[in-house]
Amino acid sequence: MKIRDITDLIESYAPLSYQESYDNSGLIVGHPDDEVESALLCVDATESVLDEAEAVGAGVVISHHPIIFHPIKHLTGSSYVERVVERAIRKGIALYACHTNLDSTPGGMSFRLASQLGIEHLELLVRNGNENAPNGFGVIGSLPAPVATIEFLQSVKERLQIGAIRHSPIVRPESQRIALCTGAGASLIAAARAADADLYLAADFRYNDFLDAEGEITVADIGHFESEYCAIDLLYEIIRKKIPTFALRKSRNSRNPINYLV
Repeated sequence: MKIRDITDLIESYAPLSYQESYDNSGLIVGHPDDEVESALLCVDATESVLDEAEAVGAGVVISHHPIIFHPIKHLTGSSYVERVVERAIRKGIALYACHTNLDSTPGGMSFRLASQLGIEHLELLVRNGNENAPNGFGVIGSLPAPVATIEFLQSVKERLQIGAIRHSPIVRPESQRIALCTGAGASLIAAARAADADLYLAADFRYNDFLDAEGEITVADIGHFESEYCAIDLLYEIIRKKIPTFALRKSRNSRNPINYLV
């Protein structure tokens, strides 16, 4: 199987043209015409994931986050990024990332996570470019019936195995209309308020972001890794549906770098 046979499938679902200008999605290490016998799926291409790729003979590591996000000026092994890239080159392991294009494509990351949490009747929260754009970030939908806000947050914590959820004061004791964005989503708080969401779930909130709720909406930080772990299942399904016999593995070493003291 050529690498391009796999990446073309992914990009037919999440075109690279959908990625943000700052992003680095696509093939980062390797050549499109290289032959591979198996692929390993992960959130981040870390050294432990490379250990696993070598152990199982994966010819390509497909991650959600790009291993190279900022320019690299040397390969001296001074950071995990340099070590992973150099090692991948030496071992002949290709590295591919599907990041903000998977976030913003129709039916992408936020749709997947919202469905896992039982949120229905999903629509894009913010469209890219104009109101008719097919892609964008975040979703807004509803639960089948109102649920106590704290009870719903507890269920999210349990389902996603979150160490802790940080949230602003509970504005509405019950929530039904839920907005959600996987990964860093503080920039969409205003959109969630404008959509009259009872609750907004995302990650990477700073102190002032909780103040931006303005007492009109409850915002909850559910963790970056936890909100984006669904990328592995989504990528698996995209590839498996079209290439059912290809050796495809979900990484066991794709782990949250954040630990919680509880």
